[in-house]
Amino acid sequence: MADKEPAMFTRSLNPTFSDTDALGHINNTRIPVWFEFARNDVCQLFTPDLDPRKWVLILARIEVDYRAELYFNAPIEIRTGVSRIGSSSFTVSQALYQNGTLGAVGKTVMIHYDHQVKRAKPIPDGVRSELESHLIDTAAFVS
Repeated sequence: MADKEPAMFTRSLNPTFSDTDALGHINNTRIPVWFEFARNDVCQLFTPDLDPRKWVLILARIEVDYRAELYFNAPIEIRTGVSRIGSSSFTVSQALYQNGTLGAVGKTVMIHYDHQVKRAKPIPDGVRSELESHLIDTAAFVS
């Protein structure tokens, strides 16, 4: 029996005119915001209703590598998966495409966190299992 292919989350959006800069392409500050939007799928594994009063994650690190210019008036596709799972932290890897061209890749380290005691806590087994079903090889982003 073959292993099940990991499920990568996919979100689409249409850039608005206000996403552009004076050079006529998408402003570099928009990409981290779009990646945040697409991470909601992963965040819902921890907080299904995304209620901030129940939030159990913090962001520890974010990296963005810009690969190509992006433009107004052409849809954006964001692919999101999990590339590493530790005891209390995990890495979300993302890729953004426009017209089939890789425009940016990003990595975000997130920590399962107890806001009351101000410290990391282990990822629950049920959530870990869900994260594992979204484990990806980031090489898939460029193939």
